[in-house]
Amino acid sequence: MKYAVMSLSGGMDSTSLLLRLISDGYQVSCYTYDYGQKHSIEIERAKDNIEYLNRKNIEVYHEIIDIKSAMMSFNSSLIDNKSKIPEGHYESKQMKSTVVPNRNAIFSSILYGHALSISSKLNCDVIIGLGVHSGDHEIYPDCRPEFYNALDIAFRLGNWGSERISFHLPYLNGDKKTILSDALNCCTELGLDFETIFKNTNTSYNPDSQGRSSGKSGADIERILAFHEIGIKDPVEYTEGWNNVLKNALIILKEHEG
Repeated sequence: MKYAVMSLSGGMDSTSLLLRLISDGYQVSCYTYDYGQKHSIEIERAKDNIEYLNRKNIEVYHEIIDIKSAMMSFNSSLIDNKSKIPEGHYESKQMKSTVVPNRNAIFSSILYGHALSISSKLNCDVIIGLGVHSGDHEIYPDCRPEFYNALDIAFRLGNWGSERISFHLPYLNGDKKTILSDALNCCTELGLDFETIFKNTNTSYNPDSQGRSSGKSGADIERILAFHEIGIKDPVEYTEGWNNVLKNALIILKEHEG
């Protein structure tokens, strides 16, 4: 049996990772964290995609884990209602306000516990799939390979049965374009509709009350440019429409490169 556990945020990267794991023949358990994030629409989008996969006879276990009480006091513009989400290019200095302290360590620790439990119950190896990629490393130190290598060592030292658990980071040396291209291939392999899958995702850190993406946060800009690079219109709804948000993203990219 090939078994994988993963964090399904409801965003572009983790959704693509789920498709990759399914395509590679893994039985997958997904865990979505409710940590008080302002963009909680992503949780609903994650559920939408699990339901879509189930309708396509692809069974994926999905559980929502509420850790709001543990993280609501963390200092991050993604959580603090008094802090404004910054806009502009993802690598700009002000984007560091979107870092949630120790978030990936917390998420990974919970995943590791589930992986150990599943491995023990089913007597099988389990991988922990993570959708981190090269574009995250500048802003988010907990997306760097050194971080996961260190976590792996610590978790192995602190647990029995850890020889059957391993981290799996297939996009580590890629970028958003790489991830989207892989998801497109997976959808073709699995007979799934790419547009439906990615309409059921959220990347925006500051969507409106209707769940429409702003197109202005750093995460938005990166997503918009990735869809543009693969020549596909992003199926999610933007408050200002695709043509306008794409124009804005290209201007911001030019300013950043200049």
